[in-house]
Amino acid sequence: MCAQTPRYRELYEKLRKHILEGVYKPGDLLPSENELCAVNQVTRPTVRQALNLLANEGYIKKRQGLGSVVQSPPRGVGILSLSGTTSAIGSDNLKTEAIVKPNVRPWPPNFIFELTEVERESGCIYFERLRFVNDIPIFYDISYLPNINLPRFTSRSLNNVSLFDILREHYQIQVKGGEQNILAIKADERIQEHFGVKKNHPILRLDRKMETNREGFSFYSQIYCNTEDYRLTGRF
Repeated sequence: MCAQTPRYRELYEKLRKHILEGVYKPGDLLPSENELCAVNQVTRPTVRQALNLLANEGYIKKRQGLGSVVQSPPRGVGILSLSGTTSAIGSDNLKTEAIVKPNVRPWPPNFIFELTEVERESGCIYFERLRFVNDIPIFYDISYLPNINLPRFTSRSLNNVSLFDILREHYQIQVKGGEQNILAIKADERIQEHFGVKKNHPILRLDRKMETNREGFSFYSQIYCNTEDYRLTGRF
């Protein structure tokens, strides 16, 4: 990353990691603002910025006179969750294999969502991933990121890492909402190979547009889901 990470982001990342790893469990109180200031040697506004981010994303709830109470992060089989698949399923059970590494190319003709002129002119960063839950291939992702101010993204390894975490930690891009269309399709040869299913096996395809905190920046994906062993849940 080109610029130094702001102190409030460092604190936010540390507290978020502790919540996800179970250091602080739902119902627990985070340390007080004074304690966080003292331990991390930061100012009170810095602590409040970090806590506000955690509250906005649903990791904590601020209670007057009590403090910051840890909440259960959004769950489900994270395809339908703003927390992302890794956070929703858990990294111990989810494995990700990049089968096409990130590369810059023109957008496909007749793309699944309407693009802005800037997006179209800048091209996209394209990659494909196969994702396993408990060693069963469940998700086949085709992703498209606008090739706009994402330095060195094509050099990153996407094996067993969260795309949402990469965007948040290295580019300060946080998903804020989105839209998706869900279609029922039959497995073609490509899907049969990835999922090990028979011809015409029923598959769900999710076409997704994820909106972010970076003005004018959205990213897109087509996600093929084998729901034979797992149902999809979650919330926006």
